Amino acid sequence: MPLPLANRRVLVTRGTNQAAKLSDGLRALGAMPVEVPVIEIHPPESYEPLDSALRNLVAYDWLIFTSTNSVQAFGERAASLGVVAPPTGLRVAAVGAATAQAARDSGITVDVVPDAYVAESLVAALQEQTAGKHVLLARAAIARDVIPDALRSAGAIVDVVDAYQNVIPEAAPQQLRHAYARGLDAVTFTSSSSVTHLARAAKAAALAFPLKDVRAISIGPITTQTLRTFSWPPAAEADPHDITGLIAAVTRVLGR
Repeated sequence: MPLPLANRRVLVTRGTNQAAKLSDGLRALGAMPVEVPVIEIHPPESYEPLDSALRNLVAYDWLIFTSTNSVQAFGERAASLGVVAPPTGLRVAAVGAATAQAARDSGITVDVVPDAYVAESLVAALQEQTAGKHVLLARAAIARDVIPDALRSAGAIVDVVDAYQNVIPEAAPQQLRHAYARGLDAVTFTSSSSVTHLARAAKAAALAFPLKDVRAISIGPITTQTLRTFSWPPAAEADPHDITGLIAAVTRVLGR
């Protein structure tokens, strides 16, 4: 029996260090994953806000991680400052199972993981628990304000610090031009940033965006919303909103 994604060329936009799970899963079903990383992790413009928060962790009741990148950046900076572990009494929430596992792998106990891999689900899980509490949110620069705005509206005192920033790799436009010239059946998007960064890479490569005759596959509702702002409604959305769900969505759209 032929594999369901045999010979399908699927663009993977995840960063170099994060693409393996998605690419391997697609390859196991017969697809040809084409990796064009459109996100590269860089330090924030200034470490001062993050450093100040790390030195004063005892003042917080909750710590929120929104991605595996935020866990890694937080941990690396904490180690550089000699902050060994979160203080007793600090509760931790993570958006998504992968983020929670990254925190656990770093020796951090995770207290809350929402059912769905979206910011709104985390807000629903935390609103009542964070009222009147001090919350630290470590995230990417220029991220959406859904979590801090909603928690503040529910009575939380929220400090937001940039743990890292997403930039477009220099090679992305040329890699995208080459990948598109060879043909693509679909593009996978794992975040709103992957959409906006691919759009910028396409513009730099002198390619129309949306990519003509290529189907978009989204990991979740917020990514879908961002795709729609570019007039590229996805052919499918992952359910659950994780890499396993994304692979299943690709199979629904492209499966033979």
